[in-house]
Amino acid sequence: MNLSELQIGEKGRITSIKPGEKYYREKLLSMGLLPGTEFTIARVAPLGDPIELAVRGFALSLRRDEAAILQVEKV
Repeated sequence: MNLSELQIGEKGRITSIKPGEKYYREKLLSMGLLPGTEFTIARVAPLGDPIELAVRGFALSLRRDEAAILQVEKV
């Protein structure tokens, strides 16, 4: 499932990161979005971009194209 399929307040876990642009992949990994990391959808902008995640005690906003390479599961 993609990150954009989750609703505000739902919890998820990153299962994998699809091969995508190397820059986005490295950026997400450096921000701590590793497989197995749990998060909560905190907010979504009115037009759906960006998405704010509550992960590891901080808020992280991702653009839709950055979040598209994350494969997640609902927890």
